[in-house]
Amino acid sequence: MSRTRSEGRDYSEASIRVLKGLEPVRQRPGMYTRTDSPLHIVQEVIDNAADEVLAGSASRIDVTVHKDGAISVEDNGRGIPVGLHPEEGQPVIEIVFTRLHAGGKFDKGAASAYSFSGGLHGVGVSVTNALSSRLEVTVWRDGQVHTISFADGEVRSALASRAARASDPASGTRVTVWPNRKYFDTVQVPADELERLLRSKAMLLPGLEVSLQFEREGRRNRWRYEGGLSQYLEQSLATAAVAPLFEAEGYAPDDDPAWAPGEGARWVLAWTEDGAATRESFVNLIPTPAGGTHEAGLREGVFHAVRAFAEAHGLTPKGVKLLPDDVFGRASFLLSARVLDPQFQGQIKERLNSRDAVRLIASFVRPQLEFWLNQNPEFGRSIVELAIRQAQARAREAQKVQKRKGSAVAVLPGKLTDCESTDLARNELFLVEGDSAGGSAKMGRDKEFQAILPLRGKVLNTWEVERDRLFANAEVHDIAIAVGVDPHSPDEQVDLSGLRYGKICILADADVDGAHIQVLLLTLFFRHFRRLVEQGNVYVARPPLFRIDVAAQGRRPARRLYCLDEPERDATLAKLRDEGVRESSWEISRFKGLGEMSAEQLWETTMNPDTRRLLPVGLGDLPAPDTTKAFTMLMGRNEAPARRAWLEEHGHEAEADI
Repeated sequence: MSRTRSEGRDYSEASIRVLKGLEPVRQRPGMYTRTDSPLHIVQEVIDNAADEVLAGSASRIDVTVHKDGAISVEDNGRGIPVGLHPEEGQPVIEIVFTRLHAGGKFDKGAASAYSFSGGLHGVGVSVTNALSSRLEVTVWRDGQVHTISFADGEVRSALASRAARASDPASGTRVTVWPNRKYFDTVQVPADELERLLRSKAMLLPGLEVSLQFEREGRRNRWRYEGGLSQYLEQSLATAAVAPLFEAEGYAPDDDPAWAPGEGARWVLAWTEDGAATRESFVNLIPTPAGGTHEAGLREGVFHAVRAFAEAHGLTPKGVKLLPDDVFGRASFLLSARVLDPQFQGQIKERLNSRDAVRLIASFVRPQLEFWLNQNPEFGRSIVELAIRQAQARAREAQKVQKRKGSAVAVLPGKLTDCESTDLARNELFLVEGDSAGGSAKMGRDKEFQAILPLRGKVLNTWEVERDRLFANAEVHDIAIAVGVDPHSPDEQVDLSGLRYGKICILADADVDGAHIQVLLLTLFFRHFRRLVEQGNVYVARPPLFRIDVAAQGRRPARRLYCLDEPERDATLAKLRDEGVRESSWEISRFKGLGEMSAEQLWETTMNPDTRRLLPVGLGDLPAPDTTKAFTMLMGRNEAPARRAWLEEHGHEAEADI
């Protein structure tokens, strides 16, 4: 295709920019860390010190906030290696702070320095260095004191060494960071968040002494929890628990066929009348404030144990059905999981995404809690009674909602497989591409709260269809009736009392045709069901395109990994190579469509609330008229010239960031 452009940029070979070293971090810091404050880049240094404690090599972490805004983190661990890297020919300490994806935590062999670590992305302290105006490191190791300093991510003072004096520590590392203000909204680290982070490290590692000193205020805090999780949770509860705290742990032995040796968790639980006071979880000592699959595993294990106890002792009244939220809703907990190769959501590691973590944690929690409940039946009854009261209150509330809806109910579509629950906030409707995938979804769903509506072929492009002609299309008719809301214009008052599902999830193949179906359905909702989009009822499910089966190797048992698309597949394969996995040890399968997935696979990857990837659909930052104009250009029947011009102008942007 030949074209001329009177305005705009020239797009040629020179347009492709290759970012080297730490430049990608400085170019787009938001991809690697939070930019509201430098807390996370300091946390990366603290996590490295905590990993030394986890490895049994340190007993102390001291953090100092200096008067000039710098933050120092010191530990008495082994000290970062300073010798030359056997392949790179540079000091290891220099590589660690100046190279992305370099560190001692990719090696997962039995002799690894860090079998269980939070810093598994390999970009931790290098990101800290990239976003700091200055960074200085002192290492005490092997009777020597080694120093190196950096400025704007580059070496400022080369590695220097001297003999240790009598006053020097025997071993350890001190890293001092000056955050660069041009990358953060403020260079001040939030004192309360820093204190909470350090206090949690002391709680997770009984016997560890952590200190935090503020030079400007002249105050110093120290934390040491010999009692670990229980001591920490007891101090946080505002009211007495209905039963004694339940603390336990479970880790895989060397001969476990399902898990790598040492994988598992330690946890403590408390139930109170006024609900959860504390809920904190960690993976390899890394805080996960957004939760994730390890919390889902704890919830699953607790629910099944309490329900089994209630059924065994005949405690559940007739007509009452316990749900996970009834049992877990008033529980406070602390959970410290150990996962050999955790998959986090994003570099800031706020949420664990590892699907296997659900089964891992549940497999240890359920039998131990069930045994404890049966050994202490009076405590078990108190917990069950609390859950039953919660279930009864939930049922009463649902009845109120059902009564307000009235009795005039439309006849539901025949191919809709509805759910049992009437809880609007919990119910989900999946609009599934194809009858074959619909069959798998029906078998794999949780029939308690998930409904399935299979769609045949591609939905009508409704952008220019008048409202009174919408129902002439069978698919659109079935969607509207199933959802329980009439089509409406953006500025129209609409009655949402008939809405039957809190989440309406578009589930299509992970290919071009699937993307087209997504666009057609999103067009329908934006044009004729705008209020559902505005209040956050519409979602897009993201099924994987690839499955990677990895054979067992060393400490790691066989695993099955799912990837959304080709970039994620390539990133996963690169990570497997970094782990030392042989290329002949894995097999890659590509799903041709949802219909190829078994019910179990579809549930695990796309429908299970604990392990799926679900994208909320919103209106974004564009003004409504601009959004409408864009939709008209993209979906209008007579807009082909405008679409072509738009693709010619913006098509190259799809590859501009590669």
